[in-house]
Amino acid sequence: MKPLSNQQRLHLINSEQLYENYRVALRHAAGHRYGMRWKSVRGIEYLFRDHDARGNGKSLGPRSSETEATLAAFLQGREAANQRLVDIRAAINEQARLNKALRLTRVPRVIARILRELDAADLNKSFTVLGTQALFGYEAAGGVQFLVELLASGDIDLLYDNRQKITLVSSKLDGQGLLGLLKRADRSFECIRKRGFRAANAGQFMVDLIIPPRGMHDSDPVSFAADDLVAAEVPGLQWLLNAPKIDTVAIDEAGWPAPVRVPDPRAFALHKVWLANRPDRDPKKKPRDLAQAQAVAALVREYMPHLPFSEAISSLHGDVRALVNRL
Repeated sequence: MKPLSNQQRLHLINSEQLYENYRVALRHAAGHRYGMRWKSVRGIEYLFRDHDARGNGKSLGPRSSETEATLAAFLQGREAANQRLVDIRAAINEQARLNKALRLTRVPRVIARILRELDAADLNKSFTVLGTQALFGYEAAGGVQFLVELLASGDIDLLYDNRQKITLVSSKLDGQGLLGLLKRADRSFECIRKRGFRAANAGQFMVDLIIPPRGMHDSDPVSFAADDLVAAEVPGLQWLLNAPKIDTVAIDEAGWPAPVRVPDPRAFALHKVWLANRPDRDPKKKPRDLAQAQAVAALVREYMPHLPFSEAISSLHGDVRALVNRL
C-alpha cells in the first residue's frame, strides 16, 4: 500500500469537486431530456411535456401566450443546461489529462462507465460495489494505492438494496432494466443465460447482480424488466447491505472521475475474513480474500482512525465481529 503524494491528493480532491459539479449539470440537463412539443387533439394544439422515452407525458394546456412562454422558457433552460454540461465536461477532460500524468488512473474504463451510468440514472444509492472492485473506493477514500495484484479482476459484483421498490428502480431504468443500462456503458453486454444473474461484454468482463438471502415468503424474482438479469441470493450479504456506506470518487484509466459506493471498510474486511474461513469457499480464492481483508484493515488503522475496529459494527454477526483478531 502506497500513500498518495500531496500533489496527487490535491488533484484527486479537484476531480471529486469537478465530478460533483458534473453531477449537478447532468441532473439539470436530464430535466430537459424528453422535451416539450405541440400536440394537436381534435383540431386544438396543446403543449405536451414528455416524461419518458415511450412518449408518455402530460398536457400543460391549450396553446396560449402562457403556454408559449412556458415552451420558450423550457427551450432557453435546456440550451443553458446543455451548455453548462459541455463546459464542465471540458474542464474534466483537462483534469483527466493531469490525472493521467500524475498516475492517478486506477479504475478500469468499463467499470467506470457502468458506475457513471448508475449515477446518471439516480441509482447510485440503490447499488453497492462489492468484491475486488470495492478496493478502488477504499483507495480513493484513504488516499492510497493498493498493490496491483490485489486489484486484478474480470468482474464486478453489484449488491442491490432489495428493500427498495423494484418499480421505482425500473422506472429510473426507463423500462430497459439493468441490462439496458449496461448496454449504455458497453453495447456488447448480454446476459450469459436467460434469466440469469450475470452479464458479460465482448471482452468477457462480467457483471453480477446479487442480493442477500430472502425469507421463504419472498419468492418473486428480483429483476427490473423482461429478459433482464435476475438477482442471485448470496449468503452473508445481509451484513454488507445493512452496514454504513461510503460514497467516494475514484479515477478511471482515462483520468475521468468515477463514483464508487462501498460498504464500511471494517465490514468489508471482516466479511472477507469470514469468506476466507468458510469451508465451502473455493480454496484458490481464500488467500486473496485474506490478503484483501488485511490490506483494507491496514488502511483503516493507518488512514481512517475515525473508524476504529474496537467499535463493533452492529450489522455484523457476533461471530464475524470476533474475527477482528485475524486482521
